[in-house]
Amino acid sequence: MTDEHRTPVSLSGLAANDPRLQPAARNPELVERVIGVCFIVGTLCLAGFGACYWIDAQPWKLGATLGGGLLFLGIGIVAWGKYLMPRGPFVEERHTLANSEADRNALAAAIVERGGGVMQRRKLLGGLLGGGMGIFGIVALFPLLRSLGPLPKETLQHTDWRSGSYVVDQTGRRVQVGDLAVGSIETVFPEGTENSDRGQAVDQTVLIRVSNEAFTTKKGRETWAPHGYVAYSKVCTHLGCPVGLYEQELQLLVCPCHQSMFNVTNGAVPQFGPAPRPLPQLPLYVDSSGYLRSQSDYHEAVGPGFWERS
Repeated sequence: MTDEHRTPVSLSGLAANDPRLQPAARNPELVERVIGVCFIVGTLCLAGFGACYWIDAQPWKLGATLGGGLLFLGIGIVAWGKYLMPRGPFVEERHTLANSEADRNALAAAIVERGGGVMQRRKLLGGLLGGGMGIFGIVALFPLLRSLGPLPKETLQHTDWRSGSYVVDQTGRRVQVGDLAVGSIETVFPEGTENSDRGQAVDQTVLIRVSNEAFTTKKGRETWAPHGYVAYSKVCTHLGCPVGLYEQELQLLVCPCHQSMFNVTNGAVPQFGPAPRPLPQLPLYVDSSGYLRSQSDYHEAVGPGFWERS
């Protein structure tokens, strides 16, 4: 630290033309223009980021526009503080606890003239900075406005299974009556959704061939299990885990997460574990070509918690 920095300086003793009250830049006008350009470029980059985000552009475009906007705004703010604001340092004498009214007035006048005047004379820069920060604030709302996606509407109550939907495996191949042996299990989907995100969620269904003959799981479902095939939602009614294990001898579907067990011959009523209600059953039929198809959508909503019914 130099002697100058160690020497206390009375604020009231600073003249209006004291070099410490002058901007650090040798050419303040040039610095102002450079900062203005930085603010403009940063604002345009942030606006570009908002546009790219809204149209779901490629990740590198999102990163480039957001990074460029924050970079140029940051450069402008740092340059403003470093080169256009009074340099100081300002040290109050320790033995002086209070200045006279005249000293305080003189100090205030000097700071306003050489310090606050920097802000007053550079309203354009302040406007540009405010515009850039305003654009950034608007863009920051985009995740809330767009990323939440469309309203769920009736999709929370129904799946993509429809009357006449073909039963297909994960490769999109239609399932025929002779494809599965007795005791076999397969994950199936309504045709057209097997490779979609939704198809991997609420549409997924376990298809089990319990026997070679049609049977009834419960009253009112006499036609739902043709040729010994029965289909249940794969989404556990406890916490939504995939129910994909089948114990053939006991004829139980087992959830691997919390060991809920469902009897496939009586409507998938829980036999053990925390599952609060049966797995919804999908009504099936066999068409004239021997393909398995759905009679309708599930008669109950699939999944846990939210779907609890009285």
